[in-house]
Amino acid sequence: MTSRLSELCVDANDAPALAGFWAALLGRESTADGLTLVPRLGAEFPIRFLPTRQPKIAPNQIHLHLTSGSAQEQQSTVARALELGGRHLDVGQTPEEGHVVLADPEGNELCVIEPGNSFLADCGFLGELACDGTREVGHFWSAALEWPLVWDQDQETAIQSPLGGAKIAWGGPPVRPKSGPNRMHFHLDSVTSGDHHAEVERLTALGARQVVAVRDEAGWMPMADPDGNEFCVRAPARAQERG
Repeated sequence: MTSRLSELCVDANDAPALAGFWAALLGRESTADGLTLVPRLGAEFPIRFLPTRQPKIAPNQIHLHLTSGSAQEQQSTVARALELGGRHLDVGQTPEEGHVVLADPEGNELCVIEPGNSFLADCGFLGELACDGTREVGHFWSAALEWPLVWDQDQETAIQSPLGGAKIAWGGPPVRPKSGPNRMHFHLDSVTSGDHHAEVERLTALGARQVVAVRDEAGWMPMADPDGNEFCVRAPARAQERG
């Protein structure tokens, strides 16, 4: 039994508005409640926005990288993000760096990558989830999702679904200390039906642990990866409801 990435969850103070920003920027449709962005292609995963009252107080452990086919396309993406309510963000980048660092309306960091980036050449518009994390956690997620490692050098790791789509990458040390629950976390579903607890045990054997819930997410079992980043595994009742 293995798990699949069911969705990327994003905490938001105004979940419908933030979902609207990202739907327009990524060119995706939303579900009827306006809180989940639906994949357009088989290799994509849903992005779900969860209401929270907690303000953003630190840089995110995950931020999104958007790709560009040309300099004009990069400029167009930046302009669209700004028109939708985003803003430029100074994180110490130099003028020589080709990517543009932005923040969405709630301050979540994102980068619009310059054209010609060979690492993200086959990934689509949402090219990468860039994460702060260790080599160990990259290997954990490779085994948890059964996604092959596509990069494993100098303590940096990256994985990608066999179907393609966005890569998930971890930058290696130094890893920024956590200052509270991450505003972005993964939801996992078991690929096959059966003993849900066996999958939790498998993830635990790989280095995860069960944690006390920090969010009201009925139907989900909260866990943490080897770096302490929260994720949730769908509990049996919800899995059966989906059929």
